[in-house]
Amino acid sequence: MDSLATTPLADIIEQRLASALSPARLAVSNDSAQHRGHMGDDGTGETHFSVTVEAAAFAGKSRVERQRMVNAALADLLATRIHALAIKAHAPGEGA
Repeated sequence: MDSLATTPLADIIEQRLASALSPARLAVSNDSAQHRGHMGDDGTGETHFSVTVEAAAFAGKSRVERQRMVNAALADLLATRIHALAIKAHAPGEGA
């Protein structure tokens, strides 16, 4: 069995974003329990997530550009395993 199948998805998200963005601050929250029984809930308990990322890579980027950067790092997961992802992306020194 490959590590994608056995590692908690929140950990995979954290690893991917850390690698892609070298964040100063990163928090990943699994919000799936709040959406149990809703559309997109596949019963795994790993479908809905929130991320807060503070990274120098976001400096001078628009909100949409920042979200695209996060989405690019997680593209395969968004296509297959993540139903919903809430993103808060900031550059250092910006209000969170």
